[in-house]
Amino acid sequence: MTEIKSIEKPDDRRDFPRGHLEIVNLSGLVFAKATFEPGWRWTESVKDLAGTDLCEVYHNGYVAEGRMRILTRDGAEQEVGPGDVFVLPPGHDAWIVGDEPCVVFDFAGGMGEYAKAGH
Repeated sequence: MTEIKSIEKPDDRRDFPRGHLEIVNLSGLVFAKATFEPGWRWTESVKDLAGTDLCEVYHNGYVAEGRMRILTRDGAEQEVGPGDVFVLPPGHDAWIVGDEPCVVFDFAGGMGEYAKAGH
């Protein structure tokens, strides 16, 4: 069965401090577009919603715009920017670098629970 949906008409939208998430649900795929504004940091904008010290969502991502710095539980730190495709396991913090929004497309499926109370 072929399914087509537009991210411009998401099934769900979640707003959080300095950002928002738009989600489309298809069979076998939760696809998300996350927009993070300058000043966004997971531990400041989403931590209280999630109820965990670090982001515990697994990400497969593509950065369309902007830059994001990532710090993993083991202390590794990297930066992603436009055109980068990344895999990021649970246990990380992230924040926006610079003064332009960062737009990330996530297709790992874990974003279905992102920025929901207790997730």
